[in-house]
Amino acid sequence: MMTEQAVLNRYRMAASQKEELLCCPVTYDPQYLKIIPQEVLDRDYGCGDPSQYVRKGETVLDLGSGGGKICFIASQVVGPSGRIIGVDMNDEMLALARRANSEVSKRLGYTNVEFRKGKIQDLRIDRDALDAWLKRNPIKSESDLALLESYIQQIGETSPLIPDGSIDVVISNCVLNLVDHKEKTRLFREIYRALKRGGRAAISDIVSDEPVSLKLQQDPELWSGCVSGALQECEFLRAFEDAGFYGITIAKRDERPWRTVQGIEFRSITVLAYKGKEGPCRDHKESVVYKGPFQEITDDDGHRYRRGVRVSVCRKTFNILGREPYANFFEFIRPTKEIPEEHAQPFPCTGEMLVRSSRETKGEEYNITNEGNSSCCEPGSCC
Repeated sequence: MMTEQAVLNRYRMAASQKEELLCCPVTYDPQYLKIIPQEVLDRDYGCGDPSQYVRKGETVLDLGSGGGKICFIASQVVGPSGRIIGVDMNDEMLALARRANSEVSKRLGYTNVEFRKGKIQDLRIDRDALDAWLKRNPIKSESDLALLESYIQQIGETSPLIPDGSIDVVISNCVLNLVDHKEKTRLFREIYRALKRGGRAAISDIVSDEPVSLKLQQDPELWSGCVSGALQECEFLRAFEDAGFYGITIAKRDERPWRTVQGIEFRSITVLAYKGKEGPCRDHKESVVYKGPFQEITDDDGHRYRRGVRVSVCRKTFNILGREPYANFFEFIRPTKEIPEEHAQPFPCTGEMLVRSSRETKGEEYNITNEGNSSCCEPGSCC
């Protein structure tokens, strides 16, 4: 594949000698850079800092980990209880990262990073294992090729490089644009597959402000330079949506373009996206109140929320809205008496806004009278 070979060749050279054109200015927290070898810092080719969206104790997957800089930053954030997996297809970059990993581990006092060889659009195939198999079984005939195909299928199913639902956070720094357009849909599906339910992606990448012409896409220099393989900004966000993500948010967007080619602006953005919409809709008599600032909003599934209105939601939606990035925009109302799962009825999740009566939440027999809660008043004041 022309684009793939162009990328491999360019980054093979960039692993041994720094290339300024592959860099997009990024400011990283200097406290995390102190333990990272200078040769890794010199060969960092990114456009953002997705490591700032990981947390202590998490398992993190870095797609297109290159020399390992983002992995080494994230390893300090997640701490010894966390784990970092870097995946890259470039042998020279992997060698640089693995060489540096030993030094970083000594300086940290623990080891929580590993680097694996694989294509980020096919996270099932362990390419190190495949290389080893090919050395033992060189392809000399059609029957040998059939054995290879069988082996690839076998390792993908029985010992995938990245198992289903094994990752808390998938991060990537200016790499998704390097994947051929024909494989980008598969790439986003692989990110989704790898994540645990409730997991998230934090992806920094280059996007365009208008469609990139076929002529520019066929320029290997522009493609391998993180330019002509970029998706248009709206398409980039839609790719997350089509893969099944929710809560898709632009966490950072550079106002000024990194490069402009034939009038097309290419800039860096960082997108957060979450996994976990799967499952049935069950009614536990829960509701939410949208606090504003807009009069009314509609979520990705067509649910409408009007400011100040007590809206009925299913348990799944109630839990989703209670997490980032939504939680600060809602108040959450639970029924006076918890509805056991075995008594919960199917919930009609439609585009209609279903208002929940406060009496339904409290219960028809709710008949309490009190004098108010005096604890809300300041001492000596009159409420």
